[in-house]
Amino acid sequence: MPEPPLQTQQFGRRYRRTRPWAVRDLSVTVPERTITALVGPNGSGKSTLIRGCLGFEPPDEGRVLVYGRDPQRNRPEAVNAIGYVPQQPALYRSLSIGDHLDMARVARPSFDRAYALRRANDAGLSEERKVAELSGGEQAQVGLSLALGTRAPLLLLDEPLAALDPLARRHFLTALLDDVRARGATAVLSSHVVTDVEQACDWLVVLGRGRLALHMSIASAKEAFHTLSVGELDGHPAIGTFPGPGGELLALVRGMSAGRSASLEEIVPGHLAAAYVDGQAEAA
Repeated sequence: MPEPPLQTQQFGRRYRRTRPWAVRDLSVTVPERTITALVGPNGSGKSTLIRGCLGFEPPDEGRVLVYGRDPQRNRPEAVNAIGYVPQQPALYRSLSIGDHLDMARVARPSFDRAYALRRANDAGLSEERKVAELSGGEQAQVGLSLALGTRAPLLLLDEPLAALDPLARRHFLTALLDDVRARGATAVLSSHVVTDVEQACDWLVVLGRGRLALHMSIASAKEAFHTLSVGELDGHPAIGTFPGPGGELLALVRGMSAGRSASLEEIVPGHLAAAYVDGQAEAA
């Protein structure tokens, strides 16, 4: 059996012994040829996990594997399998898009400059344009083009949509989807906004307080979970409770036919609420 694109085995990371764990006991396997949404509030450990995959965050417990390779022991091989898009594109304002493509080719000889330029052109960007002239959405497209130019089988995107307007987000996700489907690649897209990822992703990893709250396909999650008002529980255990759009208290349940099928915007807060309760109990 081929090694999965990304696997964590009881991965844990903390920054100071006097502080809580950023991530702990995290074991997930990202399926090949999927786009996995890595969802959770700020501080839930999403960026720590992604930096661990790149070898920037050495684990204090467990390990991370990229196609079976440990980034701490075989960093060149692991990193060469990854195309990375940070939250803030690491671009030089005084340089052109073409200059950045040239630098990427020097840094990684296998970088496909022509493919990256084609992706930038598809977004309406010419290589002569200077970064200082670009909007936030255009800079995000340059960052994505640089990552796609690596032709890496695994793409890691650390909240690249956070500062973009709705139209720029849609253009960014369309470009990502087109590339992943055309190449049969795998992607992990981190975000704290559920609506950003629902249109693009087919798997879901929810992190809450540094712990794994849920890991399953989005289609299966929508089939498995139901939402109803707290007053309708009738003794049935709830995964978590959360306020609805009208201020009413809703409950997320599994294994109960009552209520209605839960949306992704209900599945995520229901599991985050459960993670919060568990974290409070652990701290006590």
